[in-house]
Amino acid sequence: MANRTDASGQTETPTPGPETRPPFDPSPTAATGPSASARAVRWFALALIPATLVLATLAALRRIGLADAGIAWLGITAITAAVALAPMLDLARLLKFLHELSLGGAPAPPEMRSQGAASAAAFALAQIRREMRRALAAAELALRSHEDVFDALPDAVVMLGTDHRVLRANLAARSLFGRNLTGRDVSSLVRHPPILAAIDAVEDGEQELEFSLPIPVERRFIVSIRALPGEIAGDAAILISFHDITTIRRMEQMRADFVANASHELRTPLSSLIGFIDTLRGPAHDDVEARDRFLGIMAEQAARMARLIEDLLSLSRIELNEHTPPSRSVDLKKLIASAIEGLEPKARARNVTVSVAAPATLPLVRGEPDELAQVFQNLIDNALKYTLTNTEVTVSLAPLDTGPVSMPREAQGPVVAVAVRDHGEGIAQEHIPRLTERFYRVDSARSRKMGGTGLGLAIVKHVMNRHRGVMTIDSSVGLGSVFTVYLPVAAAEAEPAAEPPQRLSRPA
Repeated sequence: MANRTDASGQTETPTPGPETRPPFDPSPTAATGPSASARAVRWFALALIPATLVLATLAALRRIGLADAGIAWLGITAITAAVALAPMLDLARLLKFLHELSLGGAPAPPEMRSQGAASAAAFALAQIRREMRRALAAAELALRSHEDVFDALPDAVVMLGTDHRVLRANLAARSLFGRNLTGRDVSSLVRHPPILAAIDAVEDGEQELEFSLPIPVERRFIVSIRALPGEIAGDAAILISFHDITTIRRMEQMRADFVANASHELRTPLSSLIGFIDTLRGPAHDDVEARDRFLGIMAEQAARMARLIEDLLSLSRIELNEHTPPSRSVDLKKLIASAIEGLEPKARARNVTVSVAAPATLPLVRGEPDELAQVFQNLIDNALKYTLTNTEVTVSLAPLDTGPVSMPREAQGPVVAVAVRDHGEGIAQEHIPRLTERFYRVDSARSRKMGGTGLGLAIVKHVMNRHRGVMTIDSSVGLGSVFTVYLPVAAAEAEPAAEPPQRLSRPA
């Protein structure tokens, strides 16, 4: 009951009186009410009241005797029972059936004893009930089909209400932004101001803009924002779709990087080759000693170009799949043993020993064997290049309960740490943050002399990104360097551990 306001502006709260109706009680007891038989008996008794009053009045006026009045009352009762009791019972059952239907129940149609209007109504209601149940089943099936189609869409799709809260999100959207999206404000999903402004401004038509998610690995999307027509939208007002263009942008960037970096790195060896070829064709045409020396230099420059192209192609392949984590499991001890075996000739040539320190049992890690083999071959090869002669390179493996804070959120948990330590000249601190950049070298002349392409640590970084791991670098000038990679432990349902590749990729 609403409050009333008097002339003075004071609010008056009415006092409930006897006429106030109690609130509706949806409890099972109230819903059930009297049984059909009780209702029929009550109606039957009410139907006999007029005849009872008439007979009682006649008997009081001595127009008829008590015995005759009793016989007449019994006759009227018998006739009323024969004529009206069955329809009354049917009507009571019908009303109870309707009451249960109105409360959302699914009662069975009542069994009718007569062939009157109540029976016909019960039959019609039973037909309607069957049709409604059939229609409801069809609607539920269609809804499940629509949900399956909605979840099967490759693009992340989110429907918003007029209050900009999520009404529906498909499987791709839940994988991208989290499971529990329904009811959340769109600003908790996307904090990109241009997208939020476009959502606020959209009325008719469609708006598109580019959007990037920086973590755990940068992904780029074309975001389409569209206002939904009211007659088909229901409660939804805005449809947002996220089309992943990460691969397209990476291919464009890789093409640009390849042209810029490859042209720079290939220019020097190509210039040397062209110069030596011109010399051999001209002044040194008949000089056997110069020809042999020039051919050796030309072979080194050609091999350098081949290594550079191989590393660029390898880096391109890794970057294309960087946003897709691997699903296989790998035994790091076998993989590292295979890498060390392949680098044994280089270690022997520099009189360097490679030792491995690992526990007896080590958990498997989630990874791609060929890519991880390239990681450890690059790290061990770099250690062999830059450690001092007659020293030792140490590879240490250890399981840890958790990795460093820089680990991606989805990979936080048990990890295996692999540290490669050398005893070289060390690296100054100002160079360490840039070591994983493409073609970055602390000492370009020394790196090129040793056959490096400047891509080895960039390859390691991108492989770690794909594996949701990280690499840390610790170095002190004069004391050597330690390169440590942290890889998440494989889940129990991962594919069986892969054997190390028979032929490892060439180290950078």
